[in-house]
Amino acid sequence: GRGMRYGRPSIDEALAALRGKGVRRLLVLPLYPQYAAATTASTFDRVTQILRTWRDLPELRVVNDYHDFPGYVAAAAAGIQEHWDRYGRAERLLFSFHGMPQRAVQAGDPYADQCRRSAALIAGALGLGEGQWYLSFQSRFGYAQWLQPYTIDTLKAWGKDGVASVDVACPGFAADCLETLEEIAMLNREAFLGAGGQAYHYIPALNDRPDHIRALADLVVAHTQGWAAAPHL
Repeated sequence: GRGMRYGRPSIDEALAALRGKGVRRLLVLPLYPQYAAATTASTFDRVTQILRTWRDLPELRVVNDYHDFPGYVAAAAAGIQEHWDRYGRAERLLFSFHGMPQRAVQAGDPYADQCRRSAALIAGALGLGEGQWYLSFQSRFGYAQWLQPYTIDTLKAWGKDGVASVDVACPGFAADCLETLEEIAMLNREAFLGAGGQAYHYIPALNDRPDHIRALADLVVAHTQGWAAAPHL
């Protein structure tokens, strides 16, 4: 089944459809490569909230994250390499991830560490060493301190410092959305060029790339191994 946390078809509708088919074993795969309480855990909370209304519960597994899953890393690196092969390589490569309040990390959320590991693994798959790639965090809200460095501030500083061209990728997004297409591909582009930059390229998310779909399929297979025989069969 397919369900969205804040869209249609909803998680409620997806679970209802699976219930109608008599599903006895349920694997939940939130499409957030890096775990965060605000995303992955929120999805889990909604799933369990719905399951509490069922009289006969299915066996349940949840994929917490896949930030270092080889197929995901390889697909992300391939997307960047294909962009370079087609358009050339910019002076700098920036990995931009959705931000979160610093206090969440201090409370024990592993998100920031997983973002850094994902970026390092993707860069390694591209053959990049230290100083050949950078990481930042986007979409800050409110006045509290969020994870730094901030993407838009980084791009403005680079433009002022004479960096001519930038490639930006967002490995934390399985598919493009308003946040990548408007904030990153448009608003941050304007910020960089307005500060003096000359060329800005947003590298699309994995979306429906065949290697991405295969990676997700392999992830599902990996997490459904060793499941005991389903009851009531």
